[in-house]
Amino acid sequence: MLSTQDKLYFTPCIWRSIFALQRRQMFEILFKNVSEKIELTEEEKQLCKSFFSPKKLRKRQYILQEGDVCKYIAFVEKGMLRSYTIDDKGNEHIMQFAFEGWWISDQFSFLTGEPAIYTIDALEDSELLLLSKAAEEQLLQKIPKFEKYFRLLLQNSLIATQRRLISSLSQTAEERYQQLINGCPTILQRVPQHMMASFLGITPETLSRIRKQMMAKH
Repeated sequence: MLSTQDKLYFTPCIWRSIFALQRRQMFEILFKNVSEKIELTEEEKQLCKSFFSPKKLRKRQYILQEGDVCKYIAFVEKGMLRSYTIDDKGNEHIMQFAFEGWWISDQFSFLTGEPAIYTIDALEDSELLLLSKAAEEQLLQKIPKFEKYFRLLLQNSLIATQRRLISSLSQTAEERYQQLINGCPTILQRVPQHMMASFLGITPETLSRIRKQMMAKH
């Protein structure tokens, strides 16, 4: 049986081990995402970790508010976030949902230092990895292959934005809804209906009607 002195010695060691394990686990999804575009050595992975700041958000907690300068880009390791604007009538317009394995930020504000036009908050208790502008520049200097990774992210983001614009102009609300749930099957269980309607640019009543019609067809 451990003495009081032994307990005092081992307890900090146990907590250090737990924190080290949690820190390793926090980067699992990031490195899985990165490996789809570039290959990192174990040494580069360890170096990469030093540039990110782990952050936990409670549900409904903000990471960015409209009018503030966006200081970080955030990678979602666990949970879900959204970015949105609020118009003069108080209506929310959701621009993005970010699930596990997704990045989210106000890119214009992050790159220019201008006030953000988006608010970003958590829809679930979430765990993030934050990368500041200075840290990103150091990361690119130390591990140049990340230039390719972020270039591919930017390309994919531009393609997704273009497709969403075309979809909003040429597809019906039902087609946009079907496309959304095909691309993100879990969204029905994780996002309230009024937020899905906001993202699709329709009213909650219209979304409710569309869902009833689709259920009737099946």
